[in-house]
This record gives sequence, C-alpha cells and structure tokens, in this order.
Amino acid sequence: MGVLNVTPDSFSDGGLYNAPAAALEQAQELVATGADILDVGGQSTRPQADTITAEEEQQRVLPVIAAIRSAGIIVPISIDTTRASVARAAIEAGANWVNDVSGGTYDSDMLPTVAQLKVPIVLMHSRGTPKTMQQMTEYRDLIGELREFLQERVEAAIAAGIDPAQIAIDPGIGFAKTGSQNLEILRRLPDLRFGHPLLVGTSRKSFIGHILNQPDPKKRVWGTAATCCAAIAGGADVLRVHDVRELREVCLVADAIWRGDR
Repeated sequence: MGVLNVTPDSFSDGGLYNAPAAALEQAQELVATGADILDVGGQSTRPQADTITAEEEQQRVLPVIAAIRSAGIIVPISIDTTRASVARAAIEAGANWVNDVSGGTYDSDMLPTVAQLKVPIVLMHSRGTPKTMQQMTEYRDLIGELREFLQERVEAAIAAGIDPAQIAIDPGIGFAKTGSQNLEILRRLPDLRFGHPLLVGTSRKSFIGHILNQPDPKKRVWGTAATCCAAIAGGADVLRVHDVRELREVCLVADAIWRGDR
C-alpha cells in the first residue's frame, strides 16, 4: 500500500502533494514502482495534528481521487478517513475501500455507511485523538488489549452489516504506543491474527528514527525495511509504506523467506 498524503502537515511528506497535479504524479510513481494499493488521506494523523472540517477533507481528497481515475490508474484506492461523509464521497469518486484509523469509533455512521456501500474496511487500534494519543500509552496487557479492541470492532462491523470477508485489522503502530510498545507489537504480531487480513504501517515512523538517531523521516527507509521484514515474518498481509520502490523488493525477498512465495 503506497501512502499518498494530500495534507500540508503530515509528519513525513506534508505539503508535497497538496495540488491534484502533484498528487497524480506521485500516484503514477507509486504504481510504476510496485504499489498494489494507493492510500489517499486528507487529514493528518501525526501526533499533535489539528483536526480539519469534513468539507476541507473532501476538498483535499476528492479531486485527487478523480484525477487518478481520469488518468486511467486502476489499482484499488483506499480512502484514509474517520468520517462517514468523506468515505461515501470518496467511494463515489472512485475509491474502493476505507481505512479508518479510529476503528470506526470517531463517527457512529462509519460502519453503517461502509455496510451500505458494500466496500472493505480496515479497522485500526488507536486511543484518543492525534492531540492526545501519546499521553494514552498505559496498558495492563498491551497485546491482549489490542486484540480485545480489534475483536470488538470487528464484531461491531459485522453487526452493522459489513461482510466479515471485507474486514481487515491494523494494530496501530505509533498510535497511542511508545517505541518499545511498537517493537513488542512487531515481535508478537502472530498473537494479533484472528481470521482477518492484517495491515501494518511502520513507514518512516518516529520509533525507527529514535533507534537510528535519524531525525529526518525520509532517511528512515532501511530502518523501515527491517520492520517490514518483521511484519512479514509475523504474518502481515498488507504493508503501508512511503518508499514503494525500495520496499517492494524487501517484501518480495521476505515473502520468499517466510511465506515460500518464490
């Protein structure tokens, strides 16, 4: 999954792809270098990010989705949003599924809307908001609580009418987690598998920067590669990354080692 942030303030690439033309060029690059999915988001979820209105979020993402489809790009588009209204508009514009970092908890209309649209959804674990999440990292049993949350959200999605075969889960690396907790999640990914595809997003995140003493997110590609190998070894099905060209090769070799796909 190639990351396409159309925001001015995302932690790694904020401001680079705000204009539809720039976003389209990046989408073409991501697909050309091996992205199987494009994840388009208009609301930054980095720590301390400000929340924008639903109208502004739509104004950011809808022209980009339309431009991607008008250019003939056919790979699936995931709309990275926590708002049902944005999800609906994005699907109508040409997106294919929803990636909700709140697990459907921010907007009570999200799960019924996705059920009505009959599209897949990724349910991620998080706590609080981008403003508060890094003050909410206390867990009695990290993996147990993540699994409990994700199972509850899957059950809520099914109760809302979403096909169980269209639900994926994400442990939320970096969302209300410390660096050591992120590493524990990567070590124990098999404990978070319970019958749904597993998406993992570690790309360029700060815990990698702390290990490498690398403040520039764009220079964390090989640290990200190590986490991608760990994720594949632990059973991840989708990896959300910025550096598709490099990490596609990492994933192909890691698949051959741990999955026997080659």
